Formats: sequence, structure tokens, C-alpha cells
Amino acid sequence: MTGVRIERLVTSGTFSLDGGTWDVDNNVWIVGDDREVIVIDAAHDADAIDAAVGGRRVMAIVCTHGHNDHIDAAPDLADITGAPVLIHLDDRLLWKHTHPDREPDGYLSDLRRITVADTELMVLHTPGHTPGAICLHAPDLDTVFSGDTLFAGGPGATGRSYSDFPTIVRSIRDRLLVLPPTTVVRTGHGETTTIGAEAPSLDEWIARGY
Repeated sequence: MTGVRIERLVTSGTFSLDGGTWDVDNNVWIVGDDREVIVIDAAHDADAIDAAVGGRRVMAIVCTHGHNDHIDAAPDLADITGAPVLIHLDDRLLWKHTHPDREPDGYLSDLRRITVADTELMVLHTPGHTPGAICLHAPDLDTVFSGDTLFAGGPGATGRSYSDFPTIVRSIRDRLLVLPPTTVVRTGHGETTTIGAEAPSLDEWIARGY
């Protein structure tokens, strides 16, 4: 895994759904080496993401889910870099809310493997925050990119349209908490955590209902 690294860029913008709009800061993750990368969640600012990529080849722009704050810059970044935009088919409706005149370039499915810089990331379909929410597990890097499925302190929000709390709990329990405890959870917003730090709190989250 020599030379492979994970870079984080924080971009700012808004999240809109169900008639409301909120200011948000998003984590954009860039994974690769000096030659090629993938971008996970092209949020808000295509030019800033392109600058962080720094001329490296972008192999794919992977969307962890279809909320606008995670995909709003994806088409522009694709136009700049020539990279395909990939999202899970079950979030196509949410994609169309933000980009009604542009289709994604491809659709992700559970257990699909994405390779960058000789490093493999596996798609884990983790519905609940949205129907097509996914995480990307990179075992060689001892990390999982969790989008808005799991944060430091609990599950992603399920109080708005297209979301469901029992579903996100099942996704976290069955797909994420089974990963090694040392696995670093790199989230869609905020700071990182680990599987080991979050796993003991599952029953508490279920009891509180969020």
C-alpha cells in the first residue's frame, strides 16, 4: 500500500430537503496516490476539490448517498476531470431532485469493488439515512467511509423523507459493527471515530430512537 493516502477537504454549503435549508460543512475524501485518486462525495465546490486533486487522474466520483450536499458539485467535477459519477440505484430519485437534467454515469451495487492505486474499496449498501446510502470499506487502509450512515456518537439522521431509523440500525449493526474494532470511520460530516468506539453504544441508540 506504499504511497496510498487519505486526504480530507472540508467544503461548506447548504443541505435542502422537505422544504428546509440548512448550512453544512461536508467532508470530501480523496483516496489514492501521486498518480490517481477517487473522490468520495463531491460537495459544494468543484474547483476546490479539483485543486486538492492537483492534476492527478480521478478514477471515479463516488456518492455515498443522494442528498444534495453530497452530490451538488459532482457534475461540475466530472466535467473538469472526465471522471464518472457513481451512486447507488436506490438513490436515483434523490439524485434527480438535485440534477433533473443529468444522469449519473453509473450505479453502484452491494459488494462492488472499486480499485484505486492498487487499493480495493468495497461498496456496502447501508440503507436508512437514504434508500441507496452506501459505505466504502478499505480493509488494507483499516478504514470505512461511512457517509451519513454512522457518525461519532450515533447513526445519521432519519427524521426526513426517504429515511428510516430501524433500517439504519440494521445497516450499522449488520454491515459496519462487524468490521474490525480498529477500523477508522471517516464520516460525511465532522470528526472521525472507530468501530470499536461506537459499537458499545448500539443498544443506547436503539433505546433513544435516533
